[in-house]
Formats: sequence, structure tokens, C-alpha cells
Amino acid sequence: MSEKPIEDNGKAFLVVLLPISFLIIFLVATWRILLAVIVLVIGFKLWQEYQWQQWTVRVNPIFHQLVRENQGRLTPMDLAIRGNFPGTTAKRYLDAKASEFGASIVNSEESGQSYYFITASILGNILDSSEPVKELPAQPVTKTARSLLAPPPTIQEEEPETESLPQPTHNEARQTLEKQLVFGSLIQSELAKRLNVYSSTVYKRRNDPEFPEWSRSRDPDGIAWSYSEKTKEFFPVEE
Repeated sequence: MSEKPIEDNGKAFLVVLLPISFLIIFLVATWRILLAVIVLVIGFKLWQEYQWQQWTVRVNPIFHQLVRENQGRLTPMDLAIRGNFPGTTAKRYLDAKASEFGASIVNSEESGQSYYFITASILGNILDSSEPVKELPAQPVTKTARSLLAPPPTIQEEEPETESLPQPTHNEARQTLEKQLVFGSLIQSELAKRLNVYSSTVYKRRNDPEFPEWSRSRDPDGIAWSYSEKTKEFFPVEE
């Protein structure tokens, strides 16, 4: 073997060995400083996480209230306005809650990004509203009313009389109402049964300004009812 290849190999080995040697010397001389920097970075990250957890504890009541008020639908702007903090912070909070509760995230051009949190009460309202709307039975036309709208029948024609459906007596309706109003109010399903409509019909009309008069026209005792957002119950309207 010639001396030229041996010399070239030695130079190549030195080229690799010198940087490694300098790196080892640098680490030995500065390892304490590097360790201190790593500890500071980890400590700062842990402190930031602790601060975030403490902040979320203060924001949770606002979040729960907005979920109830908005029927589970929230946007970062809703939370930012209510809590008076930046929108980026509100979005980070909602992303964390969506991951925690498995919420749905919908993007739209009009309202931007929306988060849907489904609670048991909201799910119950959705199921109620999915019921088909019950049509009230048409009122039978009596012989007297029909005679005012149509010419009198000939001798060959005979008009059959229509019988009215049996209605509960006033005493029976009053006793039923007293049993239902044990706590001074009715829930949605109880009022729907009393008014002879589906629960979804009451749900859709409950916030209508004309709801008291509408309920009075269907109540057996002519009682008007009002809805309380606070208790989610229906109360008789005092005359």
C-alpha cells in the first residue's frame, strides 16, 4: 500500500474528529448552563399550563351559561364578547371544550365557525321537535250552521246530523288540573296533553307573544299559560 492513500485517510479522519472534539469540549464546559436553560423552558411551559387551567376555571361558568342560553350553539365571538377577552383565546378555549365533550364544529360563510354542544335538555327538545305536528280535528258543522250557508234541502234530500266528539266535563278537567299543578306549574309534555297537541307544538310556540291567548283557546277551562325561561315550565296567567 502506498503512503498517499494512508495520508489521505488520515486527513479525512481528522476532518471528522476535530468537530466532534470541539463539540465535546463545548458540552463539558457549558453543560450547567444548558441544563439550566432546559429547566427554565420546562418550568415556563408548566407555569403557562397552570395559568391556563386557572383561567379556564373562571371562564367555565360563562361557557355553561352561554350553552344554556344559545341552545348549545356558540361562536368564538359570543364567548369573547361575554368574557371580554381576545377572540384567539376564546377560540383556543372552545377548541379544548369541543375536544373534551365531542362537540361538532361547523364552518359557514355567514356566521363563521360555530361549535355545537349537545346537552340532555337540548337533545330532548330536538327529539320533541322531530315529532309530526298534530293537526287538530276539524269542528263538525251543525245542521243549523249548514242551513245558513246552503239552500234548504229538498224533500228527497235528507241531511244527516253530525254528532260532536265527547268532551270532558268541567269538574273532570278541574280535578285533572289540580292533580297536575301540585307544584304550581306544568312541564311541556303535561301542558301539551292538556291542550291536546303534540309536545313539539308547545315547544315551537312557547316564546310566541300570542302563546297565552293561543293556549287559552285550547285549554278545557279557558286558562291562559305562560312560559318561564328560568324554570323551563309553564304557569297559569293570573287574570
